Amino acid sequence: MLATVVPVEDLAARIPDGATVALPPDYGYCALGAVHALIRRGARRLRLLGVPAIGFQGDMLIGAGCVETVETAAMTLSEYGLCPRFTAAVKAGTITVVDSTCPAIHAALQAAEKAIPFIPLRGLIGSDILARREDWKVIDNPFAPGDPVVLLPALCPDVALFHAPMADRFGNVWVGVRREQMLMAHAAASTFVTVERIVDGNLMDDERTKAGTIPGLYVTALAEAERGAWPMGIPGGYEPDQAHLARYAELARTEEGFAAWLEATVMTRPAAAE
Repeated sequence: MLATVVPVEDLAARIPDGATVALPPDYGYCALGAVHALIRRGARRLRLLGVPAIGFQGDMLIGAGCVETVETAAMTLSEYGLCPRFTAAVKAGTITVVDSTCPAIHAALQAAEKAIPFIPLRGLIGSDILARREDWKVIDNPFAPGDPVVLLPALCPDVALFHAPMADRFGNVWVGVRREQMLMAHAAASTFVTVERIVDGNLMDDERTKAGTIPGLYVTALAEAERGAWPMGIPGGYEPDQAHLARYAELARTEEGFAAWLEATVMTRPAAAE
């Protein structure tokens, strides 16, 4: 069966307001073209899930008023510092933050991937974060009484959204070593992917690409978007636009600066423009 291929704007239109959207970290493959399209369409009340952390794309969505809740292990612009629009929203009380950890997010997504309602995890006992998560339960290991473990409910995102170097016309998406994308696709109800290019042939027929390919069974729709990760980069493809990222980090410190960046970068030209 051939894949459903749509323009980037249509892909963003398929993500409903109020959806839980799983996003990869900045060092993964970020679908910034689709994120910008979400902002342009005025998405609202999104619940972002960092897998396991969120950076520029989450900060942009928060600054544009698209986000209601963030669950993540970290919000950071890495070497560019704190996420300014996230920080401002937390101080203003306009978003809800659900603290988590990298292992907890991966484990809870694995539970969804396996279609089980919860999963046990060690490493949280005695932590402050455990005391603040009423949905995480501590029980005795049933096979070794007196050995406490934490039970995490499965994380089942409505949407997984990410970028990838290529897909074929059957909807198979090559992500290489980026295994968090494969986990996201397995766990989410719908998976939307932007790709640098759509190739002929079948990626699952080639032993060189098969192991790093998400089968089209898990991919709801694709959009071909050359440089669709800009201003982030693609490992082995193009480098992050460091000058633009630094400028964003500077401008987004104020609401007025962010608004100027938004108008110049997102609202008046394609996201992949330079």
